[in-house]
Amino acid sequence: MQPRTPLVLCVLLSQVLLLTSAEDLDCTPGFQQKVFHINQPAEFIEDQSILNLTFSDCKGNDKLRYEVSSPYFKVNSDGSLVALRNVTAVGRTLFVHARTPHAEDMAELVIVGGKDVQGSLQDIFKFARTSPVPRQKRSIVVSPILIPENQRQPFPRDVGKVVDSDRPERSKFRLTGKGVDQEPKGIFRINENTGSVSVTRTLDREVIAIYQLFVETTDANGKTLEGPVPLEVIVIDQNDNRPIFREGPYIGHVMEGSPTGTTVMRMTAFDADDPATDNALLRYNIRQQTPDKPSPNMFYIDPEKGDIVTVVSPALLDRETLENPKYELIIEAQDMAGLDVGLTGTATATIMIDDKNDHSPKFTKKEFQATVEEGAVGVIVNLTVEDKDDPTTGAWRAAYTIINGNPGQSFEIHTNPQTNEGMLSVVKPLDYEISAFHTLLIKVENEDPLVPDVSYGPSSTATVHITVLDVNEGPVFYPDPMMVTRQENISVGSVLLTVNATDPDSLQHQTIRYSVYKDPAGWLNINPINGTVDTTAVLDRESPFVHNSVYTALFLAIDSGNPPATGTGTLLITLEDVNDNAPFIYPTVAEVCDDAKNLSVVILGASDKDLHPNTDPFKFEIHKQTAPDKVWKISKINNTHALVSLLQNLNKANYNLPIMVTDSGKPPMTNITDLRVQVCSCRNSKVDCNAAGALHFSLPSLLLLSLLSILSIACL
Repeated sequence: MQPRTPLVLCVLLSQVLLLTSAEDLDCTPGFQQKVFHINQPAEFIEDQSILNLTFSDCKGNDKLRYEVSSPYFKVNSDGSLVALRNVTAVGRTLFVHARTPHAEDMAELVIVGGKDVQGSLQDIFKFARTSPVPRQKRSIVVSPILIPENQRQPFPRDVGKVVDSDRPERSKFRLTGKGVDQEPKGIFRINENTGSVSVTRTLDREVIAIYQLFVETTDANGKTLEGPVPLEVIVIDQNDNRPIFREGPYIGHVMEGSPTGTTVMRMTAFDADDPATDNALLRYNIRQQTPDKPSPNMFYIDPEKGDIVTVVSPALLDRETLENPKYELIIEAQDMAGLDVGLTGTATATIMIDDKNDHSPKFTKKEFQATVEEGAVGVIVNLTVEDKDDPTTGAWRAAYTIINGNPGQSFEIHTNPQTNEGMLSVVKPLDYEISAFHTLLIKVENEDPLVPDVSYGPSSTATVHITVLDVNEGPVFYPDPMMVTRQENISVGSVLLTVNATDPDSLQHQTIRYSVYKDPAGWLNINPINGTVDTTAVLDRESPFVHNSVYTALFLAIDSGNPPATGTGTLLITLEDVNDNAPFIYPTVAEVCDDAKNLSVVILGASDKDLHPNTDPFKFEIHKQTAPDKVWKISKINNTHALVSLLQNLNKANYNLPIMVTDSGKPPMTNITDLRVQVCSCRNSKVDCNAAGALHFSLPSLLLLSLLSILSIACL
């Protein structure tokens, strides 16, 4: 034998190539021929042999199993590849996987002239499918391991073997990576002596599709002798996932009358299987349509894209003639390109036939009648229309317009949002005596514009005849309010005015009687026949019933109708002022210290209920001050105020000082008011007015009191 290399590792997996020279091994496990070429036939015939495959594991092929990448083919126990059914297109390549407990390999069948159906499995297997190559001098050689997902018991099972023909004695194999000593731990393990790689449980490609492992050899102490060498474990996909519609609910809309072939919506499903295989190659179809009128095939779905389109003529897609404008389609997605062996998933598509404004509203009658009492307002008639369009859209909702007969804008029309009726209202009271009849021309349109080939016809206009009913209206005062101006204090019985009220019911020839309705001060009287208003008391401008010199009274005018009607009129009397109120002073009490250095006592003000010029300027005087009592002085400050002061200090006492104030009226009016002045003791910042004792009167006052006392005794 020729000298061996220091260390050679070979991983026997899906394509197990024992890369040895002829002098190393007499048998090479695997397919004797790995690549086949055949021409694409018109059709693969069921059970007809396509070619023969030869596989050997060099140990008798015990428990040999074959798997084909297409579900439409199988390999018989004698190695013949046959079709399970008549089939035409299967793609450009088929792969055959052979496996025993001791070895496994992959063969490739190239179909010349075949068309791609889905991505090639070669992208998944990632290893060359060519005939064996001569062994090269290298330390470690590895190939990917291929393991189908969803394998059943028993476990563990061998899936490959690491061979090292130059491994030193007592050296060991060691396997590391995710799936071995990293999470998920314990999926793979290696026999440290023989190099057999085994899997301990079922794999799921949809969880982990590829495991990246590393193999190395170590000495008895665990020291690495060779490696680590990457070892890739590829999980082969099985069709174990149904298509799923994940984006529902699926609701589409299409306008009525749309052309054939109008796209409504797109529905796509998801398949968790390998997208590079037919396991995830989906095809779509419509399983059921509800309702099935007017055609059981109203729609079509593109089997590859999932686009749903209309297939009936625009005339059949008429919302107003359909039994139901809502269709429900059961959509099925099937993998394996839609073949019978594929798994399926379903979802419901709801398609709404949307309305367009292809029907104009029409009045149910050409003429409508209404009656209304004169003077009344509100809805007088509801105009009804018919419209075949969708009641939830602007194509059905009506908009009404009065186009003739409403010059005074006495009428308005609005749409009832629930019934779509036109509510015609009187907004300005009508007068029977002016016009007993009204005729309106009204048109109706939709909120949305009509489609181009539809227009509003004669049925979209209607006439409304309105009859005004006569009612007994109350008399009307003219003018209202009535206004007069008089001086206050005019003599009782003075005539103020004669009121005038007319009856609007000019055709009824009724009489009118008058009465007082509101007279707050009780000053007025009215003649019930002719309406003459005169006074029953003195008019006083300063009365609390007068506001801003104006007195307000209300009168009634009552007609002779049955029942009688009443009208109300307002009288405003402006009262001119006369000087009938004397002025008065304020304040009427004052205090001053007996030792005050400032002899000013108080500033007096004057007021008058009358108006200018019967008020200020006021004249202030001390009334009847005798020579011995001339200790007081009053000085004018302005037109309305004066200063009272002392000429000398006074003893502590109370003094009454008569103050006379006169206004500027013609003739003037005078008022005398006593000003009470308290002279107090002011010591150490304390004011004491309690010791003032009896009032101190001026000499004339004392004489007057004495005289009154004498007269009282005489009377007794």
